[in-house]
Amino acid sequence: MFQGKKVVVVMPAYNAAKTLVRTHHDVIEQEIVDLVLIVDDASHDRTAEIARTLDRARVHVHERNRGYGANQRTCYRLALEAGADIVIMVHPDYQYTPRLIPAMAGLVATGIYPCVLGSRILGGGARRGGMPLWRYVANRVLTLYSNLAFGAKLSEYHTGYRAFSRALLERLPLEENSDDFVFDNEILAEILWMGERIGEVSCPTSYFEEASSINFGRSVRYGLGCLATGIAFRLARLGLLRSRRFARSPRGGAGNP
Repeated sequence: MFQGKKVVVVMPAYNAAKTLVRTHHDVIEQEIVDLVLIVDDASHDRTAEIARTLDRARVHVHERNRGYGANQRTCYRLALEAGADIVIMVHPDYQYTPRLIPAMAGLVATGIYPCVLGSRILGGGARRGGMPLWRYVANRVLTLYSNLAFGAKLSEYHTGYRAFSRALLERLPLEENSDDFVFDNEILAEILWMGERIGEVSCPTSYFEEASSINFGRSVRYGLGCLATGIAFRLARLGLLRSRRFARSPRGGAGNP
C-alpha cells in the first residue's frame, strides 16, 4: 500500500518474452507495488509462459489478438476488479524505466493529478535514448496538433507510461475507444474533455532491438486516428457532433491541464 492506497501495475503485453523479466524485476523493486497484472494479447512467443513464473504477477491471456487498445481496456478492468486505487501502465518492453513508479503514484495519491504521464520529451532525452528522427518529428507535430485541438499544453500524447486514479478510470468511456493504438490519444482527449488535470514527469527512454515499436504503416494509421480524434473533439465543443466519448460532464467540458 502507498499512502493507504493499493497500487497495481498493468502491462499490456504482446511478444514481450525477451524483455518481460527485466521489466517485471524493476517493477517489483518499487516497494509500493501491490500487484502486477500482465495481459497477453495472444502472443506468438513465450510471453504468457514466462509471465506465469513471475512473483506478484497475475496473468490474463486473450484467446485471440484483439489489439493494443483492447488490451489496455482489459488491463484497466482487471485492475479495478482487483481493488486498485492507483493504476500504472508500464509497457513490458523496457522502453520506459519502472523506477519512476513511486513518483507517478505520489502525484496521483496526493490528489494533485488524477492522471500522470511519463514524458519522453521533457528533459530532451528522446533522441538521446535512440528515438528515430522520423518518429520524433511525428511526435512533435502530432503533439502540437493535439494541444491546439484540445486546448492543452502537454509535452507529448504518445507515451505508453501512464498513471491513473481509480476514480478517473471509472468515469472514462473506455468501451467507446478504439481497439488499436489510437486508444492512447482518445483516452487523453476524454480526460481533458472532462476538465481533469494531467501531470507529466520526465522519463528517460531506451530504443533497442528488443523494444517493441509499430511499423511505419501502422504509425501512419495512428497519426490519422489522432487527427480524427482532434476533429471530433472540436466539433463536439462546437455542438456539431454528438459523441458518447465527449458527452457533457458535471464539471462542464474540457479544461487545460
